[in-house]
Amino acid sequence: MRRRRPAGRAAAAHVTPLFARPSRSPARRVIGGERGSGSVLAVAVLACVLVMTAAVVPTSAALVIKQRVVAAADAAALATADTASGLVAGVPCDVGRRTARRNGAALTACSVHGTIATVTASSNWLGLTITVAARAGPPGASARSP
Repeated sequence: MRRRRPAGRAAAAHVTPLFARPSRSPARRVIGGERGSGSVLAVAVLACVLVMTAAVVPTSAALVIKQRVVAAADAAALATADTASGLVAGVPCDVGRRTARRNGAALTACSVHGTIATVTASSNWLGLTITVAARAGPPGASARSP
């Protein structure tokens, strides 16, 4: 005795869907397609962010150190000029050296011409020497006048 198939089932077995999914080849199944590509992209973006951070943070820190040395040089020049003009007691370049040290820099050069003081301050950061010069004196004075 033969079994009969239901009419609906036999008809469905022979009908091909309009948008049938193509069968995958064995090589395509082994590679895995695009599965996991989002993770690779996320790792690449994270690596780019880390590289940019590694470049920006030391550069920003160097700018901060430079501004500290600029402030130390300006303060040392003002202190040296005040001492040279007689407003503050002491030896002008010694006062400027102490002022630069208190502001986190070393005074590397100091010269006084009349009441005008010119100083150079420096600081080391990551093996780099940051050097800044500053000049101070009374208003209207020039470096050439005694």
